Amino acid sequence: MSNSPFLVGEILDIDTGINTIDDLIEAYKRIGGFQGRHIADAASVLLDMYGNENVTVFLSFTGNLVSTGLRGLLAKFIERGFVDVIITTAGTLDHDIAKSMGGKYYLSYFDVDDVEMSREGIHRIGNVAVRKEHYGPLIEKFVHSSLEELAKIKEEWGVRELLWEMGKRIDDEYSIIRAASKAGVPIYVPGFVDGAFGTAILTYNEIQRTRAGGKQVRIDLLKDEHELMDIAYSSKSLGALIIGGGISKHHVIWWSQFAGGLDYVVYVTMAIEWDGSLSGARPKEAITWGKVKPTARQAFVLEDATVVLPILIPYVVRKYGFRKGVKLVG
Repeated sequence: MSNSPFLVGEILDIDTGINTIDDLIEAYKRIGGFQGRHIADAASVLLDMYGNENVTVFLSFTGNLVSTGLRGLLAKFIERGFVDVIITTAGTLDHDIAKSMGGKYYLSYFDVDDVEMSREGIHRIGNVAVRKEHYGPLIEKFVHSSLEELAKIKEEWGVRELLWEMGKRIDDEYSIIRAASKAGVPIYVPGFVDGAFGTAILTYNEIQRTRAGGKQVRIDLLKDEHELMDIAYSSKSLGALIIGGGISKHHVIWWSQFAGGLDYVVYVTMAIEWDGSLSGARPKEAITWGKVKPTARQAFVLEDATVVLPILIPYVVRKYGFRKGVKLVG
């Protein structure tokens, strides 16, 4: 082995003897390049993170993933205790509720005639499709019926509180909201108004406003932020698996800076950093903001989450089975 700091390990050839996910991770280590190596690095960081019983683990992901079959994988990961805090986007709530209420999602194509697709009453999410009647109307119906009950309990709610209560009203084993509610994992959606879920709260209140004795629901916009602040300040160590970018990614690293930064972090994204976007920014950039510690174990995987997560999550679950999560709120 060379003494050069630029040569960190020898690349070794692999053969066809890859039969398990463990074999695949080991093969990625031997291959050396290119994103395969980074997947192996991410697996190593996650194992170290979950080996530290003092770490509070954030899971951040974007709603588009929930339109795919990854929804069930994420729900089971949450159920098994591998997530202490969820931060996600409004699309997660929309897709999760729509599917839980019987909405069907279908395989489609990126390269379609979107004008004709729209005429057929179909929404497209990349190469995934859902009929309009299986989306917005189902979400609104569920949110309205839930709020009818919850408004009788109290008038003002934090979004996390609402989601836990709504999770109790979902009978779908692959629901992320249900899994978070059952496991006592707080689920925060800082941009909750940016989708059908938030609009349904608005339309519910508009209906109640016109009714004699109607009970509207008020949202305490800062309640969730106070909870996140308390989590950040009270945690001994912070770690995060961050899938995709945008507001859900930034909210994790934003609050982490107030606790000195993340100790463990894995980014999985397809965004590039050359436009200066937060979505494409690498963990090392976050060091300059105090959001990731200079000493943090970190990995950056420039790859589609639908390729990476079915490798990483079963790998971690196989190694640890179940994990006793950290009770943070409630």
